Amino acid sequence: MQEETEKELKAIREGLTSEKFELIVIYGRRRVGKTRLILEAVKGFPHVYYLAVESDNLRHFRETAERVFPEVKYVREDWESILHALKGKIIIIDEFPNLIKEDPKVVSLFQRAIDLELSNSNTKIILLGSSVSIITEKVLSQKSPLYGRRTGSMKLKPLEFFALKEFFPEASWEELVEIYGFTDGIPYYIIQVKLPFWEWLEKELLSPLSFFKDEVDFLLKYEFTETRVYRRILEAIALGKTTIKEIKDFTGMRHSDITPYLRNLLETDLVVREVPITEKPYSKRGRYYLADNFLAFWFRYIYPNLSRIEEGTFSIEEIRGDYSQYLGWVFEKVARQFLLKLNINFTKIGRWWHKDKEIDIVALNERGKGVLFAEVKWKKLKEKEAEKILRELEKKGKLTGLDDWEKSYGLIARNIEGKENLKGKGYLVWDLRDFNLVYRQPLREYHPRGL
Repeated sequence: MQEETEKELKAIREGLTSEKFELIVIYGRRRVGKTRLILEAVKGFPHVYYLAVESDNLRHFRETAERVFPEVKYVREDWESILHALKGKIIIIDEFPNLIKEDPKVVSLFQRAIDLELSNSNTKIILLGSSVSIITEKVLSQKSPLYGRRTGSMKLKPLEFFALKEFFPEASWEELVEIYGFTDGIPYYIIQVKLPFWEWLEKELLSPLSFFKDEVDFLLKYEFTETRVYRRILEAIALGKTTIKEIKDFTGMRHSDITPYLRNLLETDLVVREVPITEKPYSKRGRYYLADNFLAFWFRYIYPNLSRIEEGTFSIEEIRGDYSQYLGWVFEKVARQFLLKLNINFTKIGRWWHKDKEIDIVALNERGKGVLFAEVKWKKLKEKEAEKILRELEKKGKLTGLDDWEKSYGLIARNIEGKENLKGKGYLVWDLRDFNLVYRQPLREYHPRGL
């Protein structure tokens, strides 16, 4: 089992076996594995597990609880009475945001039950949520009635790239990068895939029962009402419109209108904002990127071709012909994780750009004032071509303003001929053959379920 998953399980089980009240909040985007994680954690513990729906949750919850603890049927049908009847028990409510949508006062009712009845017991309440925005605002924020009551929270993120090797041990690193370009590290998507990847993708794409044709609409409808606007913004970013001006021009929206939409996409983990690594987080030179590879894949290959896919006239070869170019961006994410697993003493890692100059990876050791500049190429490079890239990288490194830092220069590619010769010239050079060196090593720092 993945080390980060084992740490999460251990943390949850420590809460379940404590002698005090616990309110644990587990959240993260849909499909990231929250339910599977908590059900694994409570194996062997008597518990109530309830998946909240859109309406009539109080009645459904009571009926669910009665099946495990029959004494619940003798209490009044209100949240405080039922929670009191479950004092000392393990209570899991999945998709807690659905309760809030049905009745916003439910958060205050839970707070009252905790304060009056449960806080001095060993009751365990575990709340799960896929709506990152609702959990953040209504449960975790200082404005929430539950603020100060939670004893632990965990935001699940996608698995790291190297976890795919455990799902597909017979796959080559090249095929795993191809799979990662579709699934990212999202468990639900990973377990759908069968090998060989391209045969499975063709069959799935043309199937009338294909799960991913309407997957993005499903994700957006759970978070937002104006899904058309959000879809248009995500499409712009997927097409390489990464600045506010570019997104504004693509969508036809005004700057003031687009800002709240981008903020919501950031809060729901569908989009990330990056700035050049040498600048402050609030730099005006920020760029926006899709947060996971599945979104990028869907907007690049599925969304523009939905009609042809339905008609059966779309060919998988159209994706294969473009996929190497698409994987350039994906492989940058993989390369960052590879460098972190090398246990090099970085304190910060990101991109750098200025005008028309870009560096794919800049890794800083801010304490020792050391920096690694690295380019990432999803291609097979001959020695001369690789050295040319590294020479150009040295020139770009001089533009970053890190003049008095100790500099190293590196290249990570699909395959590099003459690696040893390049290393002899003082460069750091890696390709897919080096991935076996770090497989099964933990990340240098703990990041829940990936970067």
